This record gives sequence, structure tokens and C-alpha cells, in this order.
Amino acid sequence: MEKNRGDDIRGGVGGTASVPLSVLDLVTVGQGRTATQALRTSVDIAQLAERRGYHRLWVAEHHSMPGVASSSPAVILAHLAARTERIRLGSGGVMLPNHAPLVIAEQFGTLEAMAPGRIDLGLGRAPGTDGATAAALRRTDRLNEGADDFPQQLAELTRFLDDDFPDGHPYARIHAVPGPVQGPAGRPPIWLLGSSGFSARLAGVLGLPFAFAHHFSAQNTVPALDLYRESFKPSAVLDAPYALIGVSALAADEEREARRQVLTGALSMVRLRTGRPGLVPTPEEAEAYPFSPMEQEFVDSWLGNVIYGTADEVRGGLDDLAKRTGADELMITANAHGGDARLRSYDLIADAYGLSA
Repeated sequence: MEKNRGDDIRGGVGGTASVPLSVLDLVTVGQGRTATQALRTSVDIAQLAERRGYHRLWVAEHHSMPGVASSSPAVILAHLAARTERIRLGSGGVMLPNHAPLVIAEQFGTLEAMAPGRIDLGLGRAPGTDGATAAALRRTDRLNEGADDFPQQLAELTRFLDDDFPDGHPYARIHAVPGPVQGPAGRPPIWLLGSSGFSARLAGVLGLPFAFAHHFSAQNTVPALDLYRESFKPSAVLDAPYALIGVSALAADEEREARRQVLTGALSMVRLRTGRPGLVPTPEEAEAYPFSPMEQEFVDSWLGNVIYGTADEVRGGLDDLAKRTGADELMITANAHGGDARLRSYDLIADAYGLSA
């Protein structure tokens, strides 16, 4: 039977959830822990997510952040693909301006060949870091993140993935391998990621799926999703809009413990926003930290967009958010110091919804 448009994009609803539930793993490194331990935890999370029936797991590209070990999404995804069997894996996302489109096409063509039908290619246009680090990555201080450059890079990447540059194009004889030049094969679906309206509109115009970073831009979520749906034009990829949102959520056996855990992420953000990035603090350090009035105001605002508490409380918050935004999928990221707390959270949420693979 011929596949319908969007079959590789739309998720299946599990248990009693109203929309598919997925996982965003930031590969966080806590104080007193190492990147090796963080990456081992990522394998544990991927295997748990697969076992419990989450639809997909993505990792994001970040640079020069001591508390995050996900600078190389393609490498991590290969590692996770080798240790899972069914769950979809992808980038949430690869920052396209940091890389030559041919390199991304080759990396994700390789991933698709390693794990056929399981790979997503999510793309962002921000650097995933500060300006100085972006300049070091790109070997230039001209960061080219404007409205004109990203669509051109995206078009070039799509051509490499499909191996369909027109005759006479300078790249017509260049082939991304693994890829179509080697014979019939699938290719990862492209998603556009964003935290504002730019990528929302572009995803709609191109008929692509869209992922919005609600977990750090909550005030823009509904306007961006509305813009995406209003701009959407059916394509060979999708016949109707499909939008997921990244959600910061953490469940624990007791509400107080959930608060202790999410406070570590809030303190991490305070330090990042004030130019002091570091390893994710312990709950004890976060509880003892003397927040200034301005910092406390930021923490209160930040935690206002985090869903945390017992499993039932988190389920209620996720259900309310899905209803309020009309999101087609929720991608949950559990920010905490230790891997045990994150693993427990994903297990508790799966229990609350009756998820099972």
C-alpha cells in the first residue's frame, strides 16, 4: 500500500493521551558528573522512551555550554540508534547556518541508512550559542542569520537530500552519499524549528512540519502556531499542518521533590542569561542560592512555564497545554541535575497516561 503524505511525520497516540508524547533530551551535565555519564544517561532515556511508548526522541545542537553535552547531534543519534530498535530519533535541531548543507545531507543520509525510517532532521537558524562561538564555528564573524540566507540554505540542503539539482547547476554532478544516487531509499523528513514567527511562516509556506520551542519562548507559542497554520500550503510532504511544541515538564513522587529538581534548571538559566554558564547545579545548591530580587523574578517567570509536580499534576498541565495551543504533539524535556530524576519523570508520565510500547 502506498504511504500517505505525512506518515513519517505524524505520531501515534498512546494510552489515554490526547496527542503523541515525545522526548527532547538536552544531554545535561550536572555538577559532580561527567559528559560520559550524561551520554550514558541519554542511552537510558532513549531506551526507556522506546520501552514506554513515547513516539520520538530528539537531541539539540548547543555549543560552549558546560552543562550541555549535545554539540554533535549526528554523533549522538548514531549512538542512540545502535542501542534502540523502534523509536524515531532526530535533531531538535541541527543549526543549519553552522554547517555546509552537503555535510548535513551526508550525516543524515548516513543515519537514515543506519536506521531506515527512524530519523528526523529538525533544522534551526540560530547558532545554538553566543556570537563569538558562532564565529569560531563558522570561521567568520558574518553570522548570516537573515531572512534571505536561511531559505537558500534550506533549499540547497533539500536538493542534496533529494539529489535533484537541475541540469546546469554548479552542484548538479555532486551527490550526497549515502543518498538517492545509490538507489531507491528513504530520506529523513525535514522539520523547521523556531521560537518566533519566521520559521513558523516558512514551514507553513513550504508545507513542512513545525516544532516550536515553547519551553523557552512560551509567550510566542500560540501566535507562532496560528501563523504556521494560516500560512500552510499542502505539499508533497504534508497535506495538513502538523506542529509539535517542546515542553519543560518534570514529574516526581512528591510535589516538593519536583520543585527541588526544576529549581536546578532555573538556576542554570539565571547563570546562562547573566554570562556565567556552568554545570547544572545540585538541588541542594539551587535551594541554598541567594537569588537577588531580579533573579527571583526571572526564576518565578521561568518556572511559570514549567509543568512540574506529581504525575497527575503534570498530566493535567500537559493536557491543558495541548488543549490551549492545539499542538499536534508534545515533546517533553525534563531538566534536572541528575539522570535518575529525569528517568523517573518520564516513567511517571508514561504511567499517568498508560503508555506502553
